[in-house]
Amino acid sequence: MSIVVTGATGELGRLVIDGLLATVPAGDVVAVVRNKEKAAALAARGIELRIADYDRPGTLADAFRTGDRVLLISGSEVGKRVAQHAALIEAAKAAGVAQLAYTGILGGPDADFALADEHKATERLILDSGLPYTFLRNGWYTENYTANLAPVLEHGAVVANAGEGRIASASRADFAAAAAAVLTGEGHLGQAYELSGDTAWSLAEYAALLSEVTGKEIAYKNVPAAVHQEILVGAGLPKGFAAILTDVDEAIERGRLAGTSGDLARLIGRPTTPLATTVRAALATA
Repeated sequence: MSIVVTGATGELGRLVIDGLLATVPAGDVVAVVRNKEKAAALAARGIELRIADYDRPGTLADAFRTGDRVLLISGSEVGKRVAQHAALIEAAKAAGVAQLAYTGILGGPDADFALADEHKATERLILDSGLPYTFLRNGWYTENYTANLAPVLEHGAVVANAGEGRIASASRADFAAAAAAVLTGEGHLGQAYELSGDTAWSLAEYAALLSEVTGKEIAYKNVPAAVHQEILVGAGLPKGFAAILTDVDEAIERGRLAGTSGDLARLIGRPTTPLATTVRAALATA
């Protein structure tokens, strides 16, 4: 039996690997990757590489073995993910894996925004497959904001259409630690975890925190969704993706990413990483 991480060279996947290696031998960990060269650092740590591509179902046949515990990290290509995930689920079922954990989205079937649609469809596919599953319904990564600090600091504004909605975010490392916990622990089969930070915050509070930490005046500018979409497209984002992001902001305004179930802290055995900690770390490396 191996613990298999798909998308292992991505930002979340690398952190999951780090978490696993803190508790299990490298020989028990497998990384499923598309590019062997990109995964050379993983191989150097003693991790077995299995080369497969979500877009080429035939390559997935050798990605899994009977009894493997598998983490399906959702694909990054919005609009293609259901087909990609379906191919992987079929391969996992054919192999007879012992667990399929999936990184979905907070709210699961109750999430009512466009970004959730492919996640909800994937959960249904997993349930229909009959595979032993664990749903990791990830909330918003704090890094979704702190990775884009440059334009915020340049213009002195956090621009969004989220109103006074609150976001119970956590660091990407927190979510990775939760994934490692369910892959190495017991009692997680058939469970759906609503994963979010311990404290929900508003974008006005985020702007105030940035002002405090940087010494610059940073304002929160709430704008209509159509205006925000135009700003995002003007910054170089594809129109379709910009529409998804403004739709998420509307969901934030409705409170869809504000839930604080405590599941994440319980899985990782500690409080989730505070917003201020991630902000300060991002600014230190900016």
